[in-house]
Amino acid sequence: MNETYGPERPAPAGIARRMAAFFYEGMLLFGVVFTGGFVYSAATQQRHALQGQFGLQVFLFCLLGLYFAWFWSHGGQTLAMKAWHLRVLDAQGRPLRPLRAVMRYLLSWLWFLPALLSVYTLGVHGTGPIFGSLAAGVIAYAGLSWLHPRRQFLHDAVCGTELVTQLPRKKP
Repeated sequence: MNETYGPERPAPAGIARRMAAFFYEGMLLFGVVFTGGFVYSAATQQRHALQGQFGLQVFLFCLLGLYFAWFWSHGGQTLAMKAWHLRVLDAQGRPLRPLRAVMRYLLSWLWFLPALLSVYTLGVHGTGPIFGSLAAGVIAYAGLSWLHPRRQFLHDAVCGTELVTQLPRKKP
């Protein structure tokens, strides 16, 4: 990779920084999902965890989509991305438009979809094997980034986006 990076072309983010932001984002999303679940159960008067389970899943899927699409198309950073100095841009180095942000959100489920489909297909039950499958899937998916010239994840390559490192500017 004999490319030059600077203010006009930020350097692609390293895998360690991206994975740190990935796990931090997961912790932050706990609050979003918890609050969303509470609002859904209050609005639908859900009294049992299995009552309205599919509706809750659809609601949370849409809520997470709104969360990510909003932050990615309004500044290019979620809170976790700000903490780890990451920004998502399109292939031309511009901020994402809302439609591309939604497309990136939908394609980002490629992180989990193969593992979840294999667990479902094999009829695996129990949290240990399910989380083990998800962990293996995440590691394999992250490893695929080594096949891309700018080390981007598959969903970024498909939808024409990339994560770049954007360190704060030093004050003179």
